[in-house]
Amino acid sequence: MSFLKSFLLFLCLLASPALAQSDPETLRPLINELAKGKYAETEQQIGDLAATGDPAVAPALEALGAGDLYFRKSDGQVFIAEKDGKQFKLTDPLTLEAQGEAGRREVKKIKVNNKLRRVIRSALGSLTLMAPDPKVRIAAAEAVFKAKDPGSIEALDTAIAAEQDENVLRVMQQARAAAVLNSDLDEADKIAAVETLSEMGNREALSLLIAVRSSTEGAVQVAATAAVTKIEKSIAAWDAAQNIWYGISLGSVLLLAAIGLAITFGVMGVINMAHGEMVMIGAYTTFVVQELIRTSAPGLFDYSLFIALPLAFLTAGLIGIAIERGVIRWLYGRPLETLLATWGISLILQQAVRSIFGPTNREVGNPDWMSGAFELGQMTITYNRMWIVVFALLVFAGLMLVLKKTPFGLYTRAVTQNRRMAASMGIRTPWIDALTFGLGSGIAGIAGVALSQIDNVSPNLGQGYIIDSFMVVVFGGVGNLWGTLVGAMTLGVVNKFLEPYAGAVLGKIFVLVFIILFIQKRPRGLFALKGRAVEA
Repeated sequence: MSFLKSFLLFLCLLASPALAQSDPETLRPLINELAKGKYAETEQQIGDLAATGDPAVAPALEALGAGDLYFRKSDGQVFIAEKDGKQFKLTDPLTLEAQGEAGRREVKKIKVNNKLRRVIRSALGSLTLMAPDPKVRIAAAEAVFKAKDPGSIEALDTAIAAEQDENVLRVMQQARAAAVLNSDLDEADKIAAVETLSEMGNREALSLLIAVRSSTEGAVQVAATAAVTKIEKSIAAWDAAQNIWYGISLGSVLLLAAIGLAITFGVMGVINMAHGEMVMIGAYTTFVVQELIRTSAPGLFDYSLFIALPLAFLTAGLIGIAIERGVIRWLYGRPLETLLATWGISLILQQAVRSIFGPTNREVGNPDWMSGAFELGQMTITYNRMWIVVFALLVFAGLMLVLKKTPFGLYTRAVTQNRRMAASMGIRTPWIDALTFGLGSGIAGIAGVALSQIDNVSPNLGQGYIIDSFMVVVFGGVGNLWGTLVGAMTLGVVNKFLEPYAGAVLGKIFVLVFIILFIQKRPRGLFALKGRAVEA
């Protein structure tokens, strides 16, 4: 029976509530026919099932395509079978009710080949192209697109004529175009199909059109060649946009890791090699918070990051103040000794974390609102990366407000520009140093909360960001937050554009060489701080 007749019958079934759900016993003989005959006969039997237009046959067809449809040798009854040890659990393919078990010798698999699988996909598509749910209709059209079965053209024409949803209609037209190009229709129809796929403009359309270009001649080949060129240009533009997004995403991570370092390095001139460990402490704080929530209040898991943020800031900030008061304040003016001291502190913190939490990676889960991805044109954007970009910009804006609109920010800027003059004006520079170091460490801690969502939480977490953080700070301008923002985003985008050509490691080497050469030309970075002491 033709697909057009199938869909006319299906429409009739939908129109009549009494007929919409057929009696399983009227369909069972058709299902049992699948146990008989060879591949050619099975193809006809699949067509007969599709011609019923009854969605109840879909589970049997899906099981047949997956290799899970068996028949019982004793009576020829067909079942969906699931292997359970040496037995098979049997399920009725129409009612989906359990039918007991059978031994391996009692049942036999109904075999299918690749051709039959394509026929099954087309049949399943024809059963659902007229479903009430638009998502089901889109899925059916996509199945037909993949199958490219010319026999589905009439069914698609019927569905397209009745379709009111623009999104569903577009997918159906694309599926029809794929089927037309695989059919014996005339040249005009195939050229129209090429134009439809050209508007589709994605990699699936490109692959199909390349095959058409190599297998046809004349006007169809010319149209396919032009469409391939158009799609390749479009894909190249979208790939560039995707790389820019990846670069912004990487830049936001670098910004979070470097922004705290920009404060401490800029205000005090301390080369803090333990800055990465502040990031690590923030990540482990998130792990502890989530563990407590999992055991005590699982319903709060989606809010775990909001709970972890202030705790990570306080934990890392207090540790930072303790480091500054206990070690660094004795070493001001001796940069090499501060570098060695903070490097030793970083090793101590790493070993402390290993002793408490162990050396292996710890699992930090993504809340539901940070899971998954969405499509923007031909770009794929994951929610966790998107929220980290937003979070990095919010942290940057909040830090700018603190430094520009609060007395603490005024004192910090005064100490940065001229420490001696600030001290002579009554500013307690030692406490500004301690609080500033604590602020930078606290921001590193909340950076760890964000990084725990995209990276492994381990004692070595901070080591992966410390060098990149210093590169961002030096490139943007020591102590300048705007420079840190521009530097992080610039280096992130440049890295992502270099990686496809040079690889991740060699790309970073190129960036490092570029920064060395750039610093030779502009020793103070992109945005140099101004002030008498700074300029001296």
